Amino acid sequence: MSYEGYTQLPSGSTDHNRRQQQVIANTYDVLQRTTESIQRSNQVAIETENMGAEVLGELGEQRESLLRTTRRLEDADQELSKSRIILRKLGREVVYNRIVLILIIFLEIAILIGLLVLKFAHL
Repeated sequence: MSYEGYTQLPSGSTDHNRRQQQVIANTYDVLQRTTESIQRSNQVAIETENMGAEVLGELGEQRESLLRTTRRLEDADQELSKSRIILRKLGREVVYNRIVLILIIFLEIAILIGLLVLKFAHL
């Protein structure tokens, strides 16, 4: 009997051939399982890569959002600084106005006292 260029040897070679065929079959099964495992691993790697790409895209969007928010906060901080300066100026003007008002009131009181003294001094 011929098998891919080999001829079966008489006496006992049949057991040897069976063992070789069994080893070949076992090796083929192991190879088949290994191939399936590699295919599953490749599929998991592809899915992981896709998820990583999605996460990376989302992180990019979040980064842009954070940068916009940072710019808005910086603008708001600048506006608050300007507002503080304006409020300090207004506070000083209020103090100056009170001082002027108090001086006017004292001046009017002094004028009234002076008029009263002049009026009662002539009597």
